[in-house]
Amino acid sequence: MLKTGLKTMLLTAVAMTAFAGAASAGKLTIESWRNDDATIWKEKIIPAFQAKHPDITVEFTPTAPKEYNAALNARLEGGTAGDIITCRPFDASLELFNKGQLASLNDLPSMAGFSDVAKSAWTTDDGKTTFCVPMASVIHGFIYNKDIFAELKLAEPKTEEEFLAVLEAIKKDGKYVPLVLGTNDQWEAATMGFQNIGPNYWKGEEGRKKLIDGTGKLTDPEYVNTFAALAKWAPYMGDGYKAQTYPDSQNLFGLGKGAIYAAGSWDISTFRGQNVPMGAFKAPPPAGSADCYISDHTDIGIGMNAKSANAADAKVFLDWIGSDEFANIFANALPGFFPLSSAKVTISDDVAQTFVGWRGECKSTIRDSYQILSRGTPNLENEMWNVSAQVLNGAMTPEAAGAQLEDGLKKWYAPHQK
Repeated sequence: MLKTGLKTMLLTAVAMTAFAGAASAGKLTIESWRNDDATIWKEKIIPAFQAKHPDITVEFTPTAPKEYNAALNARLEGGTAGDIITCRPFDASLELFNKGQLASLNDLPSMAGFSDVAKSAWTTDDGKTTFCVPMASVIHGFIYNKDIFAELKLAEPKTEEEFLAVLEAIKKDGKYVPLVLGTNDQWEAATMGFQNIGPNYWKGEEGRKKLIDGTGKLTDPEYVNTFAALAKWAPYMGDGYKAQTYPDSQNLFGLGKGAIYAAGSWDISTFRGQNVPMGAFKAPPPAGSADCYISDHTDIGIGMNAKSANAADAKVFLDWIGSDEFANIFANALPGFFPLSSAKVTISDDVAQTFVGWRGECKSTIRDSYQILSRGTPNLENEMWNVSAQVLNGAMTPEAAGAQLEDGLKKWYAPHQK
């Protein structure tokens, strides 16, 4: 009753207000949760598009991130949503497509410029239909303070063994926290820990797809060994890391008190604003690795309201989103958010360019819990947060972590019940 009442109130509120995002003939309206990007859209992206298509008017109308999903759903159901829908990755957008609210974009010419990995977050489970243009990914790695490395005469580590030796040298010096990462919020432990280094163990897409089809298990050596590697970080994370939140970690590194930061590329802009002298290195592979793998995780897509009154213009706009021109504008306007097309992009921010340059050295994959495997209860992604934090806290062994994840998946996911 409460959910029904809330839904009715949302629909009524949307219907009673002449919301700026409502579609109207002759103008494209963009729905988005990225309100931080409003200036970039209005001053850079939209003017660039309209220089090529002066007959098409575009307006960017973002909603606060926490309110976006509920507000968008209400507007779509009430028939007042904009023509262009910014797409969250995986199930949230897939549900909109399955409800007939996002249109298929299989016939969009620019889709040929995206790999299957890039499209995976906005493609049906059978792989036959893509319903959002892949717009941006975030890449995992490590950001380090170049001044501290110079002071301690340290070089970027190329292997896991070298990584641990660098951490030990920083700890021995005693002036800086060797590795900045907290476990209080849990998600950091999984996202910037487990998912950062793990692809080198489970061989990226090969291992991820085995988890989906059930031929791979989270108790397999490649997952247990990832947790074992993660556990080795604990002595280098500084006093109080168990109570340390994500903002605490950002502040610690931003103030120059930490040497290495387990990172998502989205942090680049934060530290650039704090004038941190930054360098970056990718997750160092374990001994004997023939290839390297990076988490190049699909984060933002953009699609079309299936009921748009301006479908032809919307497709022109979405096709341009897949262009080299858009890729270069977006990558330089938002360092750390990387275009997913095959376009050749040169980024002026040197650290962001380092991150995206790893695509040419390593094989890309996405976080292994995101596609299909977090639809049931317990939710695999949330479970990964918990067990990754427990491993770093010394409260769970690597073997127990893998067993808990696999047992949880077995409770609801048929391919793991065999």
